Amino acid sequence: MDLVSTYSLLPLASSIVVVVLGFFVWLKRPRDMLAILFFLYCFTIALWLFGTFHLFNAAADEDAIFWDRIIYIGVNFIPIFLYHFGLIYCGITRQRAMLVAGYLCAFIFLPLTQSTLFVDGLFRYAWGVHTRAQFFHQPFLVYFFTFFIAFFVNLRMHYRSASAERKKQVKPMLVGFLILDCIGPLAFLPAYGISVYPVIFLSAIPFVLLLAYAIIRHNALDMKTISAEVFITFIAIIFSAEVFFARTTTEFLLRMIALAALISFSVLLVRGVKNEVRRREEIQQLAKDLQEANARLTELDHVKSEFLSIAAHQLRTPLSVIKGYTSMMQEGDYGSVPKEMQPILDNVYNSNEHLIHLVDDFLDISRIESGRTKYDFKPLDISVIVSNVVNELSERAKAKGLRVEVKTCEALPAVVADAEKIRHVIYNFVDNAIKYSTAGSIIVACAFTKDEVQCTVTDTGIGMDETDRENLFQKFYRGRNVQGIEVNGTGLGLFVCKKFIEAHQGRIWVESAGAGKGSVFGFSLLRTATLQQGTQSL
Repeated sequence: MDLVSTYSLLPLASSIVVVVLGFFVWLKRPRDMLAILFFLYCFTIALWLFGTFHLFNAAADEDAIFWDRIIYIGVNFIPIFLYHFGLIYCGITRQRAMLVAGYLCAFIFLPLTQSTLFVDGLFRYAWGVHTRAQFFHQPFLVYFFTFFIAFFVNLRMHYRSASAERKKQVKPMLVGFLILDCIGPLAFLPAYGISVYPVIFLSAIPFVLLLAYAIIRHNALDMKTISAEVFITFIAIIFSAEVFFARTTTEFLLRMIALAALISFSVLLVRGVKNEVRRREEIQQLAKDLQEANARLTELDHVKSEFLSIAAHQLRTPLSVIKGYTSMMQEGDYGSVPKEMQPILDNVYNSNEHLIHLVDDFLDISRIESGRTKYDFKPLDISVIVSNVVNELSERAKAKGLRVEVKTCEALPAVVADAEKIRHVIYNFVDNAIKYSTAGSIIVACAFTKDEVQCTVTDTGIGMDETDRENLFQKFYRGRNVQGIEVNGTGLGLFVCKKFIEAHQGRIWVESAGAGKGSVFGFSLLRTATLQQGTQSL
């Protein structure tokens, strides 16, 4: 094989790859205008390359001129097909007049390309041959490059305004078209007596590779399986050609067997790729549905929090009024109260207190979830808060036959914290210990280490298993160990305590040896916490 025929294989191989790619894109969506235009564009590129193969191997000048004019039939429609494809791909609808003008130019130049007023005579160079440009070749180049440039301007503008995911699709396509459509037109140079290197006819290969990457990686053109089919078909074509070059019958049979094996493997491979793509698409759809459901749940949770906040605010005022008047009646501000009425007023007062605590929990939840909780960080002594809480709850403990002991260190260091929030946590711990203990003692202890100050509440109550220990600080969770016990609760108190301690950069925990063996609730705050003094919203 001589030098010229060797170089002619480059456009031949490129034409096969390009036309196979365009065919498979069209085959997937035969009625889709985008797929049709992409196929027509690939077909015209393949016609240019295939004609170049015959042009380089033409035996006579007449044959060379004939094939070059065939080439121009395809080249004539390349820019308008490319431009039209770009309009649809980018979703542009405002350039209809220019599109019509482009097709008019293409059909006007079509008969001219076959005349001597367009090309005539031959220019031969080291590894090829080309017809010489005549008068109408120059306006043809104006038409050709006008629509080339318009295509890239549209694609570039679309890329700049696209989403991040869309840019991943557009970028490799933009680069691929840029390589093909900037290097390919250099083939016009021999028409003006300028020789070119045959490597320009390989410009279709990076175009196909980049487009295949866009298809596989980022689902460009919505054709994820096309590249596998294209390259398998290309390999099959090359392998089939080898069969006809067999020198003996045995070699022919062996190559036929190998070809059959290749085809069988290719079918299985494409089927596997399609199944994988289908599963991936199903997973993506499930992920999308899950994301939408999560967004809906987030919206509903926000609405719920807003409702709780509004409802709690509306309830807080009348409950405070009830508490005030009930207290005044118990103290005799409205006259002496009959003895038989005193227990009733006590029940009203206690029930009202329970409702107030419940409303306060709802308010805390709504503030926490909306990030509107305010913290007043100041140096404080936790042991003072412990003493105040124990004094407040000691009468309730005595009423149940419980003894509350306080164990604190004399030199307990101060910490930077919100006194109200820390009091809420300690009160909740001691109050729960009283609720869920029927006998024995409750020990409230404070201690410190090199890094932190700790506070623990140890009771001899109902205890808990591992499942309860792992879930106890979750919102609305109530342990299985409290079922059957007549104690009111919503499962919010410990959740709120956890959020308060986390806002202090501390940690909170619970320990228990098991059901019926008591519990230890505790929290710790860093001695060297980086919290700034003053009021903050977290």
